Amino acid sequence: MQKKIMRKAVGIFSVLMMTTIVSACSPEVGSEEWCADLKEKPKGDWTANEAADFTKHCIF
Repeated sequence: MQKKIMRKAVGIFSVLMMTTIVSACSPEVGSEEWCADLKEKPKGDWTANEAADFTKHCIF
């Protein structure tokens, strides 16, 4: 029983750490780096939120 609980705790912790690591690698929305990354990305792959944020932060 203890091993099951420990395995679940380790699994949850691992998922949280991976999420933190992946999100920390992304540039902040609206930063110069973010704008440059989005300019390189094909416009057909942009989400509606990315397009709105790009217009708001990188054009105006």
